[in-house]
Amino acid sequence: MPAMSPTMTEGGIASWKKKEGETFSAGDVLLEIETDKATIDVEAQDDGVVAKIMVQDGTKNVQVGSPIAIIAEEGDDLSAAADMAAKASSEPPKKEEKAPEPPKTEAPPPKSESTPEPTKASKPEPPVGDRIFASPIAKKLALERGIPLSKVKGTGPEGRIIREDVEKYKAAPEAAAATSSQPPAAQLPDYVDTPITNMRRTIGARLTQSKQELPHYYVTVDVNMDKVLKLREVFNKTLSEKDKSAKLSVNDFIVKAVACALSDVPEANSAWLGEVIRTYKKADISVAVATPTGLITPIVKDVGSKGLATISAETKALAKKARDGKLSPSEYQGGTFTISNLGMYGVSHFTAIINPPQSCILAVGSTEATLIPAPEEERGFKVVNQMKVTLSSDHRTVDGAVAARWLSAFKGYLENPLTFML
Repeated sequence: MPAMSPTMTEGGIASWKKKEGETFSAGDVLLEIETDKATIDVEAQDDGVVAKIMVQDGTKNVQVGSPIAIIAEEGDDLSAAADMAAKASSEPPKKEEKAPEPPKTEAPPPKSESTPEPTKASKPEPPVGDRIFASPIAKKLALERGIPLSKVKGTGPEGRIIREDVEKYKAAPEAAAATSSQPPAAQLPDYVDTPITNMRRTIGARLTQSKQELPHYYVTVDVNMDKVLKLREVFNKTLSEKDKSAKLSVNDFIVKAVACALSDVPEANSAWLGEVIRTYKKADISVAVATPTGLITPIVKDVGSKGLATISAETKALAKKARDGKLSPSEYQGGTFTISNLGMYGVSHFTAIINPPQSCILAVGSTEATLIPAPEEERGFKVVNQMKVTLSSDHRTVDGAVAARWLSAFKGYLENPLTFML
């Protein structure tokens, strides 16, 4: 199993692209590997033959460096490949077989040598007291099947109820009659267990660490989006005449405004690295994208040097690759600042968890028509399109005043979007 990134310790086999006995050339894709963030193609470095596949499609949690296949050169005798594979994979089962044996052999001697009489007298213990002796698996099985352990006769050591006792009780006439009287639907569980993917496991670990170790604080402002919406409408009319698929989204303006604000307040474009605080000169913006397997943040690099049309095209391309699981490590590892936009889902306000070692993440809500005081108007009020944004900051690197200055700059750019063009 190859390491597809410096931090990768295990992965999964998505699918083999070559079958056993099939030849391949340098540059051919041998298999697809699932990392914690994406599905990556593994290309052959030289010509050869797939002699034996040891780890099949769909296998999860394969340790980096462990054997997954045997590769040979064309013309080699492949008859010994099966023996080589069996030899390479024979050690783990031996360790597993030895593990359960000590408890079985060691547990009886102490009881028989030190307290021989209680072993005989312990069988009637369950009826004497309220405590019922049962193995953990027996308790779990009885709970799932609704079987009272008090009615199950234990055949294990010292009258202990074991798994087989619970299973046999289900086959008893009275239990069978009870279960048969129930409708078939009652036997089905009312839940679904979904195996945890490598991506979901990594998300859980990183965000738990971030929330526990980083001193988060939150600053919120309302942004008037009237001018952005009007300018977007004008741009999209012009772009649609050339290419109907090339349309700007509100998020494109937000990404650009973030980069401009980071240029004005570079302290927010920083990372905590233990002994130093690193301040970046370029704005590499991580944009959170929801995928079927979890959240991932592809990076639009050096946003400050790009126009809105370029930002829009790159964001759409990266989002598609993210949903297809085809991002390369360089496209999602790194980044200096993150944007999480839930406005398209109708969410008005939320706070986001920082993606370390970055110092900030911007949570973007929906744009809503809002009444605000307007003394200059005859009615004394007016309706504006407002968007609520919340900046989560790491207090080790970004002080409250810095966060306030950054939000002020960000708000200024969005409320006067023509400044993007200056």
